[in-house]
Amino acid sequence: MADLITPRTLSGFRDRLPREAMAKEKLLQRLSGVFESFGFAPIETPHLEYADILIKHGSDEIQKELYRFRDHGGRDVVLRFDQTVPLARFISQYRNELDLPFKRFAIGNVFRGERAQRGRYREFTQCDFDFIGSDSIACDAEIIQVIYASLAALEIHEFTIWVNHRSILNGICEHFGITEVESFLRAIDKLDKIGTEGVAQELASLMPAEKIDEVLHIITMRQVVSIEEFLDSVAYMKDWNAQLKKGLEELEAMLEILKHLEMDSSKVRINLAIARGLGYYTGIVYETTLDRLKNIGSVCSGGRYDNLTKSFSKEPLSGVGASIGLDRLLAALEELGLTLGASTSARVLIACMDKGYFGFAHKVAESLRRSGIYTEVYPEAQKLKKQLSYANNKGHEYCLIIGESEFNSHTFTLKNMTTGMQLESLSFLRALEIMRD
Repeated sequence: MADLITPRTLSGFRDRLPREAMAKEKLLQRLSGVFESFGFAPIETPHLEYADILIKHGSDEIQKELYRFRDHGGRDVVLRFDQTVPLARFISQYRNELDLPFKRFAIGNVFRGERAQRGRYREFTQCDFDFIGSDSIACDAEIIQVIYASLAALEIHEFTIWVNHRSILNGICEHFGITEVESFLRAIDKLDKIGTEGVAQELASLMPAEKIDEVLHIITMRQVVSIEEFLDSVAYMKDWNAQLKKGLEELEAMLEILKHLEMDSSKVRINLAIARGLGYYTGIVYETTLDRLKNIGSVCSGGRYDNLTKSFSKEPLSGVGASIGLDRLLAALEELGLTLGASTSARVLIACMDKGYFGFAHKVAESLRRSGIYTEVYPEAQKLKKQLSYANNKGHEYCLIIGESEFNSHTFTLKNMTTGMQLESLSFLRALEIMRD
């Protein structure tokens, strides 16, 4: 007899059991509904791209994490590490078939060979939504609205959308004579991981030691007062250079739009340490944290990228968008006890007490499905206790019981699996009415 293979998954990858897969599917349905309500249309791009499509756009860290190999045709290919660079290729390739501004959303898996940890895997699902072809600050404001509406649709109420502007960070570099801007951005992007002392050590090679404390004081400024008070407190930096002036004024313009909406403005706050590690961002950037689980990191990030299509087209096309990291968000929801608990989409389980009742049971199930109620028939005529236990474990709302008296009279016993209440001798229409209430 051949040796048995040990069933196992690769490190950083994972399977999903029905309960978690169902929870994920319900989140995706809610998010898709939000995206479509704002006029975003779905697109799909392949998991695999030619290597030269992707390798120019990731940071040095992401370059080390790429899954890159030769396919059977000898082509140099890479598994996509995000969905934004493939979007740039998509826009350039189908430019004549798309109306601008183009609003899309895409939901799919991406791959990074990074160290696996809580909420971070080497294969994970991203939900992206982007505006392409408009420089208007109103697009940036709408991305904030979509983030806000998405979390509200998932019944998450304690969160903060942190915003910054790449021009502010570029202006800080200019003011302090820091020429290695990318190295500076990578250093401050690690602030939450390595703290101010760790960032100070990394800045030591980029600027004079006597200026490091002043720079750290600035980049660790985050809004804890009203937006007006915070903007007043940093207004002096507009006089330092044109970059800082542009960044602060565009943040003001975006926040002015949001001020007119019926959303809690205190959930959108400025944080001058938000950099975003990817090199293609040029304008306003966002990171969203959960107030009760700040250490899990950002669950929705993004920003403006004005030059992303330059590798594919001479036509300059600006864009702005964000991405919801669904796997990290699911891990957070589970920790907060907010995940949806059923492992079945069927609301009703039909329990038969005799195998001779299965024809009738399946006819009833067919009628319930036609009435819009998802229904499952337990496939064996076993003791009622076992069938009820099955319904309870999988999360069915109701159990429709068919015993001898029910079969003979074409009536039903209906048990509510949540309350335990049981009603007998119900007609089909009466049982249907109760399940619809």
